[in-house]
Parts: sequence; C-alpha cells; structure tokens
Amino acid sequence: MARPYPNFQLTHAGGVARVMIDRPGKRNALTVEMWRGLTDICAELAADRELRAVVLSGAGQSFCAGADISALSEDDDTMKAVVGRAEQALRNLAVPTIARISGHCMGGGTQLAAACDLRIADDTALFAVPPAKLGVIYAVSSTRALVDLIGPAAAKRLLFTAEVLDGPAALRLGLVDETVAARDLDAAVDRLVAQLLALAPMTQLAAKELINAITDRSGGSDGSGEPDGSGEPDAIYERWMGEWRRSPDGAEGPRAFLERRPPRFGWRAD
Repeated sequence: MARPYPNFQLTHAGGVARVMIDRPGKRNALTVEMWRGLTDICAELAADRELRAVVLSGAGQSFCAGADISALSEDDDTMKAVVGRAEQALRNLAVPTIARISGHCMGGGTQLAAACDLRIADDTALFAVPPAKLGVIYAVSSTRALVDLIGPAAAKRLLFTAEVLDGPAALRLGLVDETVAARDLDAAVDRLVAQLLALAPMTQLAAKELINAITDRSGGSDGSGEPDGSGEPDAIYERWMGEWRRSPDGAEGPRAFLERRPPRFGWRAD
C-alpha cells in the first residue's frame, strides 16, 4: 500500500503506477512541499521492482499550471534545487513514464511533461514556458530538457516569447507525441500502457538508460559528483548485454515469433 502524499494521488495496479497531481482548485500548481513530495513519490516508485510504467496526470481540468507563484518568494537557490531534484527523480525512473495532459500545462507543468518519456495531450491542452513574463532565469536542467525535446531553435522561441501553444501546435513542435480529443485521452493513454506492458521490459529499460546517457540527461557517479564511467553509453550497453545473456527473454522473443504466438517475457529488474 502506497503511503499518502499531500496533494497527490498514487495508485498501483498491474505493474502500472498512476500519479495524479491533486490540487484542482489551483489548476494543480505545485508548492515547494509538493515538489518535495514528487521527489519522495519517485523514490518509492524507483524501489518497486514490479513496476513497468508510470502515468503522470492532473486532477480536474488541468495537468499542471506550474509552480505556485507564492513559491517565488522562496530563496531562489533553494527553490531551484527542490524543483531540480523533482525533475531529475522523475527523469531517472528506470521504467517508461507517460504524461497525460489536459488543460493547462504551463511553466513547471511543461517541465514535468518534458521530464517524462512520452506525452499524450488532448484538444484542451495549453502549453507555455513563461519565465520571461516573470523576469526569472530558467534553470539549466529545465533548459537542457527542453532543448533535448524540441531542439535549440524551438526552445529559444518558447523562452523568448512565452507564447501559449495549443495541442496541435505543441505536436508540430515536438513538445508532445500525440494529440487526441478530450473524450479519447484516457483510452489513448491506456492503449499506450497496454502496448508497453506487452513488450520486453529489458529492452525498454536498456533503451531508456542508453538514450538518457547519449543525450547526457543522466550518468553514473562515484559519489564525488564526478562521472565514474558507468554512465557512458558503451559501458551501459555492455552491462545490459550481460543481463540479456543471463536472461531467458533473449530466446523467448525469437521463439514466440517462430511459433506465431505472443511472447511471454519474464525478466524483472533485480
């Protein structure tokens, strides 16, 4: 049983964790304590060896309207550190993560969406990165994630102009992977989750770790803050190849294909 987290709903079923930001009266704007709570939630999920996927959503009519403006009164370095830890914790979850986006996805909401692996939005979704309106400097980690996702030119446009994008515009920019009608959003998310669950978890986890390393979004450290080499793509690949050689899943996929049946992948992380 997951422990309660203020302003979040966390449920687990069938290898899927669903994290709902639950502050609909404020369009799910995140307080400092909520950013800390999200870090704690990610720590709980990271310890779940049966986990296959995570879905992040918002209660009511919005995904997340960003950081609560009152949080801007916090010490700037403290606030950036708290937000950065939450983003990194979400980004570093080993399993695929999906942002289910409806309504407002502004500022910190866009940061959370960018920290997820996949993003599905409905036709009510609105996106913006508004630090230019507030006179604040966008953090390095958040800027890097945005550039990784949509490229430097598009990131500059969003940060320079603070313009608001609807779902189709966000799709054209690469900010989301799919847009659907609001009535179809849950079905689209469930369809993607089912697709993930039907496929090889080892392949998915290895692919995520490799892609993150290639784009320099995570890496190994010996505790001193300096890379220890374990985060290098070649080292990650060799480690996963060793896991693949020890697992029956490498043979199961080709066998299932030849037998014309769905594969039964049994590998789980230690």
